Amino acid sequence: MRLWIDADACPVVELAIRTAKRHGVEVTLVCDDAHHMQREGANTITVLRGADSADLKLVNLLSRGDAVVTQDYGLAALCLARGAMPMDQNGRIYNDDNIDSLLGMRHVAARVRRGGGRLKGPPKRTHEQDERFEQALDALLNEYK
Repeated sequence: MRLWIDADACPVVELAIRTAKRHGVEVTLVCDDAHHMQREGANTITVLRGADSADLKLVNLLSRGDAVVTQDYGLAALCLARGAMPMDQNGRIYNDDNIDSLLGMRHVAARVRRGGGRLKGPPKRTHEQDERFEQALDALLNEYK
């Protein structure tokens, strides 16, 4: 098992690396060349900027049973199709029961933005969110090690 992190805008990179290290799980960060993500305790793969270039690289490299941290519902769906275990930055595990509704919400939000509408961004990240993420990642790594 390996832990892959969609690192371009991930708020839990350091926390995920520390958690994976406790479990002896190798971590790979995938980002585009607009971000420099060299972190101790993790490998980094940097791809050229482009629509979904980092996402596609990550999906093409992961193996069945790998864990993935991403905020991107589209990437999560691709990871599920490849037999990986994706989760978000708050510890929510993406699965066949929730991915369709999440993709539907993403589609609606994109239509609103295309129509000139604006959507409110997420609130400031809390310590409780970090704790929930760490607990969920611990449980995922314990279950599938």
